[in-house]
Amino acid sequence: MSDSGGELSEFVQSAVRDQQMISLILARPRKSRPSLTPVPRKLTVRPVTIQKEFRYQWEQQFDRQQTHVNRTAAETEREFHRMFPAVYQEAYLFTGQCDLIARATPQGIVLQKKPPSQLPQVEPGHDRKKSHLIPEGTPCPFLVELDVMTSDGKVKASRQKKFRQINRYLEMVNDIVAELPATGPIRVVDFGCGLSYLTFALHHLLHVLHGRSVELLGIDQNLHVIQRCREIAGQLKLPGMRFQFERIRTVSELGNPDLTVSLHACDTATDDALALSVGAGARVILAAPCCQRELFNKLNCPTLNGMFRFGVVQERVAALATDSLRAAALEAVGYRTQLLEFIELEHTPKNLLLRAVKRDESTPAGKDRYRQLKSFFGDPQLATDAIVDGA
Repeated sequence: MSDSGGELSEFVQSAVRDQQMISLILARPRKSRPSLTPVPRKLTVRPVTIQKEFRYQWEQQFDRQQTHVNRTAAETEREFHRMFPAVYQEAYLFTGQCDLIARATPQGIVLQKKPPSQLPQVEPGHDRKKSHLIPEGTPCPFLVELDVMTSDGKVKASRQKKFRQINRYLEMVNDIVAELPATGPIRVVDFGCGLSYLTFALHHLLHVLHGRSVELLGIDQNLHVIQRCREIAGQLKLPGMRFQFERIRTVSELGNPDLTVSLHACDTATDDALALSVGAGARVILAAPCCQRELFNKLNCPTLNGMFRFGVVQERVAALATDSLRAAALEAVGYRTQLLEFIELEHTPKNLLLRAVKRDESTPAGKDRYRQLKSFFGDPQLATDAIVDGA
């Protein structure tokens, strides 16, 4: 291991043994490494207390499931050195004193040290009160401006659901920060940004909590909300934020975004945003679809006719089928996709978030899977076709 590797080893040892580690992430597994067992695409390590004993919980993130293993400090050190750099090419260590980014290159370990990202450090334990990336009790300027918090940091009673939604969203985004460029500005496009609670939250996560430079473009067809977003960004002096009055379908130039977001864009506007994101080569895509109407009147699946006698069932099947087709379309063009619960189902049935991370080039097999799924529902012409056909 190079000198930088030795320095990293010392930092990890100190953070683990002195219980100063907030989290540790291992990412980008080596593709060429032969293995008899599947390798998690990412490992996340966090401190926990189990039956009054301090442990480190290793969360293993596979494409479609998560598993957890609890280890002692000594076991955690050994496992880290076994995994990095032999299995994983990137390591991210977050502590209260500093953050470290390590990359395995042909020339050795490249180490970057940064000021702490200010992620909240909490007492470990399974039974602790939920810790939010934006905690209650500390004034957050954009939440105060948007009337979610009072000036002393208290979340208003009528805005508790919105506050939980914002933090749940940030947790999901925080899981993919390791997939974004580690240096330079992070370029973000938010399609259909609306009043931008989540747009400002995303800027806060990347710029304030992670200390990154951000170039964020919000796009919406409502001129009033665009003007309001510009006012808020100006009043709060938020760097790198701009807002554009335009329909998603007519957007012609996105540059090279690292992250694109489409939250509650109506019906096929979500597909327009996905197709634009793929065409622009976005590394990460987040989409929370809203009203999936397109497939409802195009379903032609005799096998399910007994179900479709009930309109509410047909509506829900069409919505789930539409989002499954979107996920399959993105997988067909080289993205690893997940469908996750965005907010509590009790608040809205439209609670799925599609999260896609660019991995490989498109493959005939992936496109075949998409077409087979579409064929099951009667092979209709759909807006999702543009995602696959445009790749």
